Amino acid sequence: MNFDDIKNEWNAENVEETNISENMLKIKKARTPIDIIRKKMKHEFNYQIAALIFLAVIPYFFSFSANMNLTYYTFYAIICGFTAYYFFKFYKFYKNSYDMSMDSRKSILWFFYEMKLNIELYKALTYIIGFICLAFFAVYLFVEKASVFARILSKLSPVYLILNCFISILIIGAITELWAWYYYGKYLKRVKKVVDELDFEN
Repeated sequence: MNFDDIKNEWNAENVEETNISENMLKIKKARTPIDIIRKKMKHEFNYQIAALIFLAVIPYFFSFSANMNLTYYTFYAIICGFTAYYFFKFYKFYKNSYDMSMDSRKSILWFFYEMKLNIELYKALTYIIGFICLAFFAVYLFVEKASVFARILSKLSPVYLILNCFISILIIGAITELWAWYYYGKYLKRVKKVVDELDFEN
């Protein structure tokens, strides 16, 4: 083997080591937003438990009738059922994220897609809870405030009511999308950027 061959091999090894170290730096860069997302998931779990406890005692503040209490807790049980399913998926992903190896692109890619799926579940749960709350409010007005509700209906046109429902849905949707982006999405975008950089180099 002559000197030129040795030199070429040496240069090839140096290039490979440089690529590996650059990839490791990019992978390490993904750890920060992943750690932030995990921390936020933990906070989110605590917030939602506190919200469910608060919802459980609402009838005591409003002095509902016996029938209305039963109706409220029926709606509350439905909310708890949907939330329990989300909590199960949420917690399972949270625990699995600590078992993954943080030194490979494959693990980061797994985290990205699983978290994306969890954000979609999170948004779906928010929409469901929002619609259940609106439905309960409508039942409350119809049962507890029947005379007031009848007066309101007599003064409003069907077009106005439909428009009002449409605007309410838009508001729920906008708040849900913005909150999901603010709380999780922007950090997930940083993870995706690292994955894209690794894809581009590979």
